[in-house]
Amino acid sequence: MSKGGVGHNTATGSRCIEDAARIAADMAKGSIVAGLLAPHPPHLVYAENPEQNEPTSEGGWEQLRWGYERLRESLADVDYDCLVILSPHWQTYVGTHFLGVENFKSLSVDPIFPNLFRFNYDMNIDVELAKAIHDQAQEQGMSVKMMENPDFRVDYGTITSCHMIRPEWDKPIVSISSNRGHSYYSVEVMQEMMLELGRATRKAIENSGKRCVLIASNSLSHRHFTTESAVPEDMSVEHITSHAMHLWDMRIIELLRAGKSQQVVNEMPEFVEQAIAEADGGALTWMLSAIGMPEQKATLHGYGTIIGTGNAIMEWPCHEWSDS
Repeated sequence: MSKGGVGHNTATGSRCIEDAARIAADMAKGSIVAGLLAPHPPHLVYAENPEQNEPTSEGGWEQLRWGYERLRESLADVDYDCLVILSPHWQTYVGTHFLGVENFKSLSVDPIFPNLFRFNYDMNIDVELAKAIHDQAQEQGMSVKMMENPDFRVDYGTITSCHMIRPEWDKPIVSISSNRGHSYYSVEVMQEMMLELGRATRKAIENSGKRCVLIASNSLSHRHFTTESAVPEDMSVEHITSHAMHLWDMRIIELLRAGKSQQVVNEMPEFVEQAIAEADGGALTWMLSAIGMPEQKATLHGYGTIIGTGNAIMEWPCHEWSDS
């Protein structure tokens, strides 16, 4: 064999080794398999009558409960390791916090609706991934902290969204607080921080090798009724608070269904101000940022009102995009 032939074979072999290494690295790379908008009114858990919740109901809010059922069916065949959720009801005013204890078990009582939600939870935390997101966010200049108090009581928003998505509670979660930047600064500043947190979340997940579902736990328009009916699940009195709230909800839903994520973020200050939107907590912007501000169309699984607030259940099936 000539020397040229030996050199050619050596170079080819080197390229094959490099290609194999790249393929192995891609296989080990973590990913976000789905992004979800998953509202958390405790009425939904109350209406489902799970064994963990002490109060019992006669049903109600079926449009949204059926929407969650469709979402669960959509995720049934998706392989994932962990749920990563940001809830506006875990409010921290000095930085973004992450649950840092492997298991939390206690009774969660909704402070506004204790007659509806007294839920005995037992959840496992992916502390390794939580710490990885924490460290990545810190490296990118964000103020962050691990919450390592074993007696900490998990907020009902996190519990409700996770239960409605995975009532088996057989997946660990990463729980992230809302740093309430809009309270000290503005909605615009809050959104910028959530965009950065989203980028940190994505990078940490990719480096972890894990497959994750991201959950933005919030309603859309968020102006409540001021009184409660004698029978909470009486659907004859359920409706959106005002026509203006309805118009804003429909606008945001249609933009997301059209793949216009960036436009939603651009309009977020007006949406938050005019619709008293729960997106002020940053969860929706964080999730959209983490999944790459998609131009793909979101799937709407359901929309409905609860005590006057507007709630949409939506899915971005990222695993389908990467496979295509």
